[in-house]
Amino acid sequence: MPPRTVMPLIDHSGYFAVMPGSLGEPLVYGAKVVSLHPANPAAGRPAIQGFVALFDHETGRPLALVDGAEITALRTAAASGLATRLLSRSDSSTLGLLGYGVQAGAHLEAICAVRDIAEVRVWGRSLERARAFAERHSARLHPNIVAVAEPQTAAACDIVCVVTGSPEPIILGEWLQPGAHVNLVGAHSPQTREADTALVKRGRVYVDALVSAFSEAGDILIPIEEGAIAPSHVVGEIGALLLGRVEGRTTPAQITVYKSLGVVAQDLVAAHAVWVACAGSQASAQQVNVGN
Repeated sequence: MPPRTVMPLIDHSGYFAVMPGSLGEPLVYGAKVVSLHPANPAAGRPAIQGFVALFDHETGRPLALVDGAEITALRTAAASGLATRLLSRSDSSTLGLLGYGVQAGAHLEAICAVRDIAEVRVWGRSLERARAFAERHSARLHPNIVAVAEPQTAAACDIVCVVTGSPEPIILGEWLQPGAHVNLVGAHSPQTREADTALVKRGRVYVDALVSAFSEAGDILIPIEEGAIAPSHVVGEIGALLLGRVEGRTTPAQITVYKSLGVVAQDLVAAHAVWVACAGSQASAQQVNVGN
């Protein structure tokens, strides 16, 4: 996985990103090609749009184009779900969502898949839209989902997911309860961050990829530039934690933080799974047609 290329548009209204990669298992290669337009959600459109292109490893034959917005939502939330399963307290029962867009919905589902969540508190700049989110998702999930007027109310939960497009801190370290786990998802450049320095300093920090974190994650880079933390404050990658190469949570009262930027390996594996599932469905349909 070479470093991804993220190019601002000529008028700085959005970004264009290309992320290539080659996998050993499944044996496939390809690239994620997406646009990022921060103003889209206000107009009811996804902020991230594009596709993942898959190629056959042996022949170079194009296999599929898979919708980039759907893959991004699924794999980002799945990775946060993994981090939450590995780092949050097993008795965590409350979830705070800062944000009410596509990623908030995907993260709600992912976190409920790994922890027995009884209450969800949703905050966003529009209380009306937060209430609409709570009502929409209450119909299909069992937790009590409520909209809250203040971000600190959502932050005072066992698990907190920050999934906004904010370029500056929208959650403060002083709001966190002892033993909380935080997933930071929205910020994606050295100059932007969703969490203040105090939060990152309080937390035991993990990332999806060290190379990208130390080149793109403003949530981490800005506290380093301020001298508040050293690079060694980042414990390691979530994959290394999964493999037992780094230590996870050490005390119940410890605050843990997972900073997500996105790893093309996750996109390619997810897109390959979709392609295999679609190919299997098509084969089954053909068998039915032959049988008829």
